[in-house]
Amino acid sequence: MTLHVPFDNSYARLPEALFTRQPPQPVAAPRLIALNEDLARLLRLDPAALRSDEGVAALAGNAVPDGAAPLAQAYAGHQFGNWNPGLGDGRALLLGEVVGTDGVRRDIQLKGSGRTPYSRMGDGRAWLGPVLREYLCSEAMAAMGVPTTRALAAVATGETVVREAPLPGAILTRVAQSHIRVGTFQLFAAKGDRDALAALAEHARARHYPEADGIPGLLDGVVAAQARLIARWMSLGFVHGVMNTDNMAISGETIDYGPCAFMDVYHPATVFSSIDQFGRYAYQNQPQIGLWNLAQFASSLVPLMDDHDAAVERFTASLDRFADLYQAAWLEEFGAKLGLADAGPDDRPLIEELLTLMATDGADFTNAFGALGTPAARDQFTDRDAFAAWDERWQARRPDLALMARTNPKVIPRTHLIEAAIAAATAEDVAPFERMLAAVTRPFDDPGPPFTVPPTDAERVTRTFCGT
Repeated sequence: MTLHVPFDNSYARLPEALFTRQPPQPVAAPRLIALNEDLARLLRLDPAALRSDEGVAALAGNAVPDGAAPLAQAYAGHQFGNWNPGLGDGRALLLGEVVGTDGVRRDIQLKGSGRTPYSRMGDGRAWLGPVLREYLCSEAMAAMGVPTTRALAAVATGETVVREAPLPGAILTRVAQSHIRVGTFQLFAAKGDRDALAALAEHARARHYPEADGIPGLLDGVVAAQARLIARWMSLGFVHGVMNTDNMAISGETIDYGPCAFMDVYHPATVFSSIDQFGRYAYQNQPQIGLWNLAQFASSLVPLMDDHDAAVERFTASLDRFADLYQAAWLEEFGAKLGLADAGPDDRPLIEELLTLMATDGADFTNAFGALGTPAARDQFTDRDAFAAWDERWQARRPDLALMARTNPKVIPRTHLIEAAIAAATAEDVAPFERMLAAVTRPFDDPGPPFTVPPTDAERVTRTFCGT
C-alpha cells in the first residue's frame, strides 16, 4: 500500500538560518506500537497505509515520504532562568506540514529520530518510557479539551538506548499547530538577525493569529492564549515541570511532556521534576512563570519595532493584561468545576476555601472535584465538619451538575499507572499501555479501578524525570 502525505511546508520556505535540513537516521527494526487512527484521518492520512511496512518505515525515519522537507529547528531559551543560546531540535526532525480536514495547518515531527547539529553531547534518540508518557499525557489533554501537541504514532526502533542503563529505543510522531517557541524568537533577537526574526514573526502571526494587527497584535494573541492555557492546566492539577522558554509554544499549545505530572494529593507547592530543586516550576508558580516567559518573548520582538521606546511601552501594557486575562480564565475554569456557569468575583472565596480544605486534608485533586454533589464527597475530606459547612454554602449557589460532569474528568494519566505501563512495555507487554490509553482518552467516563483510584503511599511517585 502506498503512503501518501499531502505536505505543504511553509516553515521550510523561511530563511535557512531558522533550521538545518537533514534526513532522519534509520533504525534497525522498526515496529509499530501505537497509531492514532482518528488523528491520522484528521490529517488526511490513511491509517492502513501508515500500518503498512512503508508507513512504519516513514514513522521510524527509515524512509522519507515524497514531499517531506525534513529539518531540525534552531532555537535558544532560558532554562530554569539561565540563558542558553545553543539549543534547537537535538533529537527531533520536522518532516513537514499538512492541512487537515478541519482546515488547520499542523506540523508532523519525528521525536527521537537521531542526531542533529543541535544535539550537543546527546545521541538524538529517545527511549520507550518518555515516548509512551508523552503519548498518554498529550492524548489525555486533547481529550479533556486542552490545547496540546498530539501523538500520531509510537514506534519501537529495535535498538538499545543507553541512559542510566540500556533501554529499548522508540520514536514518537508528534503533531502540533507548530513547534515555534518563545526560544525561537529569542535566538534571532540575540543574534541580531533582524531579517530572520521579521520573517519568523510574520510567519507566526499569519499562521496562528491572522487577525492580529502586526507585531503588537501577535504579542497580544500569545499573551491571551497562554493565559487561557495555564488556567486550564491549573484546573486539572497539571504540573508541566519544565516551563523553560524553549518549552512555551507560540501557538498556545502544551508542548514537551518531560517531567510533567497530574497531582494526586493537592497542594499548591507541588513539584515533580527531579531537577527543579528550588521549586521554580511548582504548580502554584506556573502563572507567574508564564508571564516571565512572555516578557522574554516581548523583549525579543522589540528589535522589529522602529520606535523602541514606544514599543516597550506598548508591549508592557500587553504584558500587564496577562494577570486580568489569567484571573478571568481561572475563575471561569474553576467556576465550571463547581457547576457555576456564571461564576463571578464573589465566588472566588468559595473556590479558594475548597482548595484550602483540600490542601489541609490531603484530598485527591481529581476525585475531590469529581465527587462534589454526591454522598461520596465528604469521604474525600478528613475534616468533615469543615467540608459540610462549605458544602452548604456551595449548594446554596444551585450548582449545575451537568456542567460539572462535562468539566471534571474522572480519569487523568496518574503517574504511578504511567510508570507501571512503561515497565510492562519495557518487558514487551504493551497491554497495560493500551488499556490506560483507552481510559485517559475518555476522561469523563468512569472505567473504574485502577484508573480512578489514587496511588497508595507505596505507589505514589514524587519525582519525575526529563525525557532525555
